[in-house]
Amino acid sequence: MSQIDSQLIGKACRAIMQADSLIIGAGAGMGVDSGLPDFRGQTGFWRAYPALAEVGLEFTEIANPMAFNMSPKLAWGFYGHRLNLYRRTQPHPGFQILKNIGQKMAKSYQVFTSNVDGQFQRAGFQESKIYECHGSINLLQCSQNCGSGIWTAANLSVTTDDVGCLLTSELPLCPDCGEVARPNILMFDDFNWNSEHVDVQGRRMRNNIESMKSPVIIECGAGKSVPTVRRFCESVNGTLIRINPRDADLPEGRGISLACGAFEGLDLINRSLSTLGFFA
Repeated sequence: MSQIDSQLIGKACRAIMQADSLIIGAGAGMGVDSGLPDFRGQTGFWRAYPALAEVGLEFTEIANPMAFNMSPKLAWGFYGHRLNLYRRTQPHPGFQILKNIGQKMAKSYQVFTSNVDGQFQRAGFQESKIYECHGSINLLQCSQNCGSGIWTAANLSVTTDDVGCLLTSELPLCPDCGEVARPNILMFDDFNWNSEHVDVQGRRMRNNIESMKSPVIIECGAGKSVPTVRRFCESVNGTLIRINPRDADLPEGRGISLACGAFEGLDLINRSLSTLGFFA
């Protein structure tokens, strides 16, 4: 466990108590404390998927729409494993801490996440207050984007050979044209992604943020390799609390930096807020 200066925690709590709303930014590091794998760097990805390491297939090649055309069983071996993993995973208590803080705010909260795992929904956050900038593994679309739209993956059951990273059940198919279906996730070199669902989320987010007068931003586990969440959080007016064990640095004067994991930082904040009577 890292040693976080209590004065920083106190400063973060004062910013929260003075705010009228909460904006939550969450990257891949938010899921690590729930036991989800960290794909940071090619080594981390291949450690999670040794079968892909054996053939030298990189993350950018399997998380790619072309994989559903060239090797659909392999593509669904990867995404099917992730779908089943995310379904089994329980959100760590840090999610509840954020939800409790957001629910105490006069102008409520908004989530901006690059994660596709649906953990915020599982933790009970309102769907109308979640923006998933890279889409969701819990939604499906046609791999050819034939015009069939987006549909839920709730009724989809897949089995995988996790050692070989191969789908062992039937390929999911588009109900309209019969081509292979794929998750409604923004992949690398993705010209067939259907962004309709995320577009709706984006419009809701803009409306939610427009109603906020003095938000505090809590960003958890958003690294620099895919800086979408970091850039968004830095673009919002308000005190930014950045929680990250490796990339906690902030632009000068921008906010509060906590160099630790998501749950550790949120737990320290929660304990201090409780002592100060924030939740009373």
